[in-house]
Amino acid sequence: MNKAWHALALTMGLWAAGGALAADARGLALANAKACMACHQVDSRRVGPPLVEIAARYATDASGAPDEATMAYLAQAIREGGRGRWGAIPMPAQPHVTPAEALELAQWILSLQRN
Repeated sequence: MNKAWHALALTMGLWAAGGALAADARGLALANAKACMACHQVDSRRVGPPLVEIAARYATDASGAPDEATMAYLAQAIREGGRGRWGAIPMPAQPHVTPAEALELAQWILSLQRN
């Protein structure tokens, strides 16, 4: 598949089952746009824990499928911040992230456990 078609497929959500790659790209783009990646990385520690470790900690079953309560909890933690869950460095509140964006970010983070 040529690069232009691959990019189009990702953009339109036509690549992979259920558009999983497109969803990954959207999640990463949102995380970058909302400055999550200033403190977090997908698979290595920066200031905060790697996103894959967050996904692993909050996975709700063997398949890694998150439930609505878990996604809501993480979305709230993104918007309100917190301290003590991952060590001494607190996570500041992110009020610039809308509730819908926080939920989308939480869903994307939790999907990383299955990848």
